[in-house]
Amino acid sequence: MALTGRTALLAALGALVVGLALPSWAGIGAVTLPVLLAVLVDLVLAAPVRSLRFSRSGDTSVRLGEGATVELTVTNPSGRPLRGQLRDAWPPSAWRPGTAIAGSRHHLAVPAGERRRLTTSLAPTRRGDHHAHRVTVRSLGPLGLAARQGSHQVPWTLRALPPFASRKHLPSRLARLRELDGRTAVLIRGQGTEFDSLREYLPGDDVRSIDWRASARRNTVAVRTWRPERDRHVLLVLDTGRTSAGRVGDAPRLDAALDAALLLTALATKAGDRVDLLAHDLHKRGSVLGRSPSDVLPAFTNAMATLEPALLETDMRALVSNALRLAPHRSLIVLFTGLDARPIEEGLLPVLPLLTKRHEVVLVSVADPRLDELATARGTVKEIYGAAAAEQTRADRRRTAERLTRLGVTVLDAPPAAVPPALADTYLALKAAGRL
Repeated sequence: MALTGRTALLAALGALVVGLALPSWAGIGAVTLPVLLAVLVDLVLAAPVRSLRFSRSGDTSVRLGEGATVELTVTNPSGRPLRGQLRDAWPPSAWRPGTAIAGSRHHLAVPAGERRRLTTSLAPTRRGDHHAHRVTVRSLGPLGLAARQGSHQVPWTLRALPPFASRKHLPSRLARLRELDGRTAVLIRGQGTEFDSLREYLPGDDVRSIDWRASARRNTVAVRTWRPERDRHVLLVLDTGRTSAGRVGDAPRLDAALDAALLLTALATKAGDRVDLLAHDLHKRGSVLGRSPSDVLPAFTNAMATLEPALLETDMRALVSNALRLAPHRSLIVLFTGLDARPIEEGLLPVLPLLTKRHEVVLVSVADPRLDELATARGTVKEIYGAAAAEQTRADRRRTAERLTRLGVTVLDAPPAAVPPALADTYLALKAAGRL
């Protein structure tokens, strides 16, 4: 049972009036007893809460930053009308900042034997699964003096997917892919190219592309053109260990890696390549393998939604072992990890030859743009020390990147917003050079 503010106000006013007219305990009791009786009658006439039935419908997934709606149907099987308030509780991360209290509360009026549908608008601020908490109902009596209150578990899960903000770069990269895939001849023959057609020799063409037999038949010098092969294998490896937890701006490094991985997945799928995903830190955290071209991007997005950085050091030996198992033939392996010197030297470098011996390897690291800002500061002694530390960090990252490059790895080290287009450009460059 819950007493309302109206009950407290009525009791206080009655006690005050009677106390002034009849300053005795008998007078106060004469007012209190009718109020209590009215409260009891009001409570008895309030619709029961325990017998209410609930069901949910609506969105089950939404991209981070967008809005979703979840509908709650309330059925009142009792013979008394239900009037009151309802609170549909969700975790704070399921709401826009400052809207949780107002958004979760609804006025409720359900006639006897009928049902009503309430809509809760959500806008998650974090990736992952957001689970509905209890539904709490306060059923008021006809006089509004008392109320019945109870809670029900009405489960529902809303999954917040990665926002895929880099989607805006896809049209321009697809245009370059179409040029690379036949509209503009590719004259460089490599491991990832196949014969396309013949055309007449033009000044500046590679003489190694001349087809002498076809030239003899045509009485003109003919050259072969090559186009990138399709159906190549691309394996995206996400390091979800400690280095991915470092925040750059308002988000962890892992979020920028996910955005870049989604752009590359969309581009490689359009190019006719097969794309798989592996997430790993101390153990394998997830994988998406063998999906059809139409299903691969939704499957990746759904799998990435629940990935969270683990505050432990990644087992690079186990990571490389799993990657080699998923890529038994020559593939493009894109490793999203950090450029911190110690994890690279102690973890990756000893096992890196196992990858570079057979595969084309690209290492993608998310750089913190604040390092550039700190390195240029010179105003105070504190800023000078900060600039020295930032410059030392940048120098260490450059040395690590140069060492990886000498071992045959293509290294990308860029701020979060620049990582996705830079990775897409690297993929297209590898295609054009016949290395994939």
